[in-house]
Amino acid sequence: MITNKGTGTRIDEVAEGIYRICTPMDVIPGGFSYNSYLIADDEPLLFHTGYRKGFPGTMEAIAKVLPVEKLRWIGGSHFEGDEFGAMNEFLAAAPGATAFGSEIGVLTSLNDFGLRPARGLADGEEFSIGGRRMKWLYTPHVPHGWDCGVLFDMSSQTLLCGDLFTQPGSSTPPVTESEVLTASESMRGMMDYYAHARNTTPTFERLADLRPAMLACQHGSAYRGDGASMLRELAATIEKQNGKAASQS
Repeated sequence: MITNKGTGTRIDEVAEGIYRICTPMDVIPGGFSYNSYLIADDEPLLFHTGYRKGFPGTMEAIAKVLPVEKLRWIGGSHFEGDEFGAMNEFLAAAPGATAFGSEIGVLTSLNDFGLRPARGLADGEEFSIGGRRMKWLYTPHVPHGWDCGVLFDMSSQTLLCGDLFTQPGSSTPPVTESEVLTASESMRGMMDYYAHARNTTPTFERLADLRPAMLACQHGSAYRGDGASMLRELAATIEKQNGKAASQS
């Protein structure tokens, strides 16, 4: 559903109680988009605030599902503008909300940037938002950022996977059952945003072990299907490229 014709922002339910808020951007040939994910529960959670300048459009989309002031959790994968740019605007609009991120992210960025103290989550830490339990996994440098992490909705087996599987395009469908690796690798070919750290493959394997039924990507479509296989295919692709680069050096 389009919620703002001017920005093209739309909101769609991609799993029960999980809403993808997507705003297109004209920053690369063919377009691009960024997503926030709203999880409706007793303590509603927003994962990725979007850019500060995009706050009115994101807030307008959330209001189609629930009053913005009812938000209780506001988080993101790592500290960048599309993840946390509008954090303070949302904290002001939702006085009962708490921002969250990795312990490192809170220490280095969120507590300085935020209107009020954030909650730093330890690797593997779980918390409840009502009928759902959420699990935080610390994924430093995967794909990038010392503070990087992902959030897993244990109830729906949805992995809020941040910049993993970033897909180009400004009008991707809200959810797809077609593989997203080809599109995301085309994006990485244009702009390699991976850190290629030593822990990349073990991190992917750890995420695959969760057996996610949905990959809620921050850029492009959410993927519904065998998330474990998709993660392992991505790991194998990166491992192969890194091995080839090492043999040529």
